[in-house]
Amino acid sequence: MKQGKKNKILLAKMGLDCHDTGITTMAGLLRDRGYEIVYLGLHNSAERIINAAIEEDADIIGLSFLSGQHLTQTGKLLKLLKEQEVNIPVFLGGVIPKYDIPVLKEMGVAEIFTPGTMTQAVVDFINQQVG
Repeated sequence: MKQGKKNKILLAKMGLDCHDTGITTMAGLLRDRGYEIVYLGLHNSAERIINAAIEEDADIIGLSFLSGQHLTQTGKLLKLLKEQEVNIPVFLGGVIPKYDIPVLKEMGVAEIFTPGTMTQAVVDFINQQVG
């Protein structure tokens, strides 16, 4: 954890995915655990997420997908992060098929959380990444 401040998690939905119940619930649960949460809401581009992460000095980026756009949208974000030499870990949550998890990890996603994951598992992961 950075000296004198809470870890900051930037959460966002990308593309046309408009199902935000899971990510807003997780935002509240993580806030209750002491994290500072920046939630960008729906329909974000990779550029907007990266710019916000830099402006907010985010420690980690979390994306949620239900739309099936997890490979294309995450790929855009990771490509831009690399091009801009921004070193912020990215994790995903949502409905992501098991067969896409190794592909996403190969692309550079730090972790993927699927439905039914306990909040403590997410907290433990975030602490390991940024704490």
